Formats: sequence, structure tokens, C-alpha cells
Amino acid sequence: MSTTGHRPPQGPEPAAAAPGAGPATGAATEAERIAELTRATASGGSALARPAPEPTFREGVQAYVTRLRGGDIGSLPAIAGLVVLFVLFSALRPDTFPTPGNIANLLVQASSIIVLAMGLTFVLLLGDIDLSAGVAGGASAAVMALVLRESGVGWFLGLLAALGTGLLLGTCIGLLVSRVGIPSFVVTLAFFLGVQGITLRLIGEGGTIAVRDDVIVAIANSNVPVWLGWVLTAVAALGYAAVSLGRWAGQRRRGLTRDNVGVVLARLVVVVAVLVAVTAVLSQNRARVASIQLAGIPYSVPLIAVLLVLLTLLLGRTRYGRHVYAVGGNPEAARRAGISVRGIRVSVFMIGSTLAALAGVIDASRLNSVAPGSGGANTLLLGVGAAVIGGTSLFGGKGRVSNAVIGGLVIAAIANGLGLLGQAQYVNYLVTGAVLLLAATVDAISRRRRASSAV
Repeated sequence: MSTTGHRPPQGPEPAAAAPGAGPATGAATEAERIAELTRATASGGSALARPAPEPTFREGVQAYVTRLRGGDIGSLPAIAGLVVLFVLFSALRPDTFPTPGNIANLLVQASSIIVLAMGLTFVLLLGDIDLSAGVAGGASAAVMALVLRESGVGWFLGLLAALGTGLLLGTCIGLLVSRVGIPSFVVTLAFFLGVQGITLRLIGEGGTIAVRDDVIVAIANSNVPVWLGWVLTAVAALGYAAVSLGRWAGQRRRGLTRDNVGVVLARLVVVVAVLVAVTAVLSQNRARVASIQLAGIPYSVPLIAVLLVLLTLLLGRTRYGRHVYAVGGNPEAARRAGISVRGIRVSVFMIGSTLAALAGVIDASRLNSVAPGSGGANTLLLGVGAAVIGGTSLFGGKGRVSNAVIGGLVIAAIANGLGLLGQAQYVNYLVTGAVLLLAATVDAISRRRRASSAV
């Protein structure tokens, strides 16, 4: 077949290099090509380089529905479940469940579960598991209580002792998993058994250690002043608005695919409305005696908010976070891309156990004591359940820190509401287990739908 004939249009011919021209001339020619490409892009010459068109509100909603149908459901089932639980328990116990006192109590009950689930989220993102997280929190709290009682140091050193204990346990687990190659299930099961022995040795069988430090006790038993609560709410609302609108404006400036601005504003309004509503409820006096003033946001709530912001930035805005998702999605591909898979695996166990230690401190603050069984029983199961119910995948590579917050609230709402209804403890276990199984089922189905839609 002849190759002669009509020749398709070509781009501009590169300028001929002058005789004797060196690399500088080649660089100048390359700069001219880049400038030509820039002018073509600005004039719409390249279809692939044209900015993404601004979607309408209807198109934005349709795009969201399409993502849901494709399996990208995120925390939507957990949020819907949380709304249903609040409506249901408020209808069944309108005189107790939606009251300011019970809402504050529910948030405090959920605090330690949420912090524990935040740490477990990092481990689950790699497809691993940490069965020792709950008892690691109990042992760390026991170390803190002993340091405060025996040495008489301030709360800061006691807290550092607890966090250091959690960090040490997480480092040991991570090294055994990543360097020795023992499955995380086996390593953390061994630590689950061994760490309980350490706690029992520190406290003594049948004993307890009282926690009397004012600052530690205040974490779960005191409230932020009402005026400061409103200031923190305003800062949170403005910060969320700045991040959401800033991200949208950046995507628009770079010509990237983005949501309709109406969808972004609608999401912003919902989040701000929830923040204002919760703050307004907690700002009311919830003391049973009129002469006593008991109002404000519990200190554990701003603590969780700070952790949420910092850990979300760590996972979503740093190279480390991208590496965590990459290792969780495909460890071999991440290794070939130059990512230290072993280092990432060690780090997530370090973060998980350190946050477990903080969860143990919050529990010790709420109970004003530490016992040999602290962090045992179903503590770990509730932490894992909170992360999974919130939307973190058990298969790795998918999840956010915010999932732990939503899932922790769901679990706390179930326990709180069933308790107000006078149900037996076995009902709580049955309902929580059913919700966890439903969340895992939704995760598996959505994972298959994402895989099939990507083919």
C-alpha cells in the first residue's frame, strides 16, 4: 500500500538549530514548544487540555448518585443509620433521649471508642488488624495512674508516660509484623494476652488505681465554658467552609472536574447546621437542680475535633498519607514505586497503639480509676466496629478518620438508647453485632461494584 497521499495536519515544525548551536539552543527550542502548547491550550486547541465545564446543580446531584451506584458510598449508610437511631429513640423516649444531659452523656460515652477507632483506621487501611489495641489502652492508663500516684508528678508527665507506653507497644508490634513477617493477627493476639498480664501485674488482682488528677479527670467530666464553646463552633464552621470552598476554587482554577458550587454549599450548610444545633443543645443548663449551672461542651469533644483535623490532614494532605493508601491498595506496586512498605507498616501500628493509649486515658478519666480489666472485654470489638460501621474497609486502602467519629456515635447511640429503653445487655450485643455485620456486607458489595464499574 502506498503511503503517499493527503498528509494529516501537523503541529508547527520545530525551528532548525543553527550550526554549532549547543544545548542552549535545544533548550530554547523546547521552551518555544511549551509556549506554543500553552497558547493552543488557552485558545481551546487541545480537547484533552480544555478546562472541565462547570456542572449544573442537577448534574452535580446526578454525578453523586452515579458514584453511589458505582459503589463509592463512603459514610452515607452510617450517617443514615445515625439519623434513624436518633429519630427512633427520640420518638420512643422523648423525655430522656433528646435531652441536653443525655446528649452530653452520649458524646462522652462515645469519646474513647472514637479515639480508639481513629487509631485502628490507620491499621485497617493496610488490611491489617490490631487485636491488642484495647488492652494496650488499659495498660497505658495503668502506667499513667501509677506514675501520678507514686511519683506525684503533674498530669503532663503522666499523660506522656501513657502515650509512651502505647508508642512502645505499637513499635514492637510493627517490627514483628513488618521485619519478622509474622501475620498481624497472630502478633496482636499474643500481645492481647500478654499485655493483660502486664496490667494485672501493675495493679494487682482485684485492685484498682484511683485517678484524682484534676486535669485528667476534667477530660470526660468537665465542660468548656459556654462562650468558648460558641467560639470553637464558629472557628470549626469557618474552617470547614474555608477548606471546602478553597478546594472547589482550586479545582475550578486548574480546570479540574469538580462538584457544582450549589452542592458544595448545600453540604456546607448541613455541616454548619449540625454544629450549631449540637452547641445550642449543650449550651443549655442540664443540671437537675436549678441553682447549679451545668452547661457547655464536654472537653473530650474539642479533643476529638482537634485529632480529627490533624489526622485528616495527615492522611489527606501529606506524602505519608498517600503512601498509606498506596500500601493499603497494592503493597507490591507501592514497593516498586519506591515506598518503604515496612516503614509504613511499622508507623501505622505506632499510631494505632498511641491513640489506643489516649483512649485508655479518656476511659480512666470517665471512670476516675483504672482496673485490671480496663480495655478488655468488648472494647476492641467496639473500636473495630466503629471504624467499619463508619465506612472504613476491612480489605484495606479505603477509609477516613471521620469514619471513626460517625461509627463511634452509632455504637454509642445504640447502647445509650437501648439502655434508656430498659433492654437487657444481650439485646445491645445482638443489635450492635447485626449493625456491624450489615456494615461489612455493604463494604463487600460496594467493593465488588467498584471493581466491576472499573472494568
